Amino acid sequence: MIYPTIGELMKKTGSRYSLVIAAAKRARQIALDSENTDHPIDGAKSITQAVHEIADGVVKVVLPDEQEASDQPEEEPDTPEE
Repeated sequence: MIYPTIGELMKKTGSRYSLVIAAAKRARQIALDSENTDHPIDGAKSITQAVHEIADGVVKVVLPDEQEASDQPEEEPDTPEE
């Protein structure tokens, strides 16, 4: 069986679209970082590493709804003024 399964990855990302975007962004980062070392990584290996990092929780996918919620300041409860 292939690890990680698509079901496991979907639980972490919420949708296939989010999974593809997150994996592609991380794979691009891995490939660029590896160019600066003596051991460059090709595209397929960087994608594999990115998917494993998502599955292992090393990379957290932030969904747009979560990002908007974290950008907004928390509202303080209304308290009657005396």
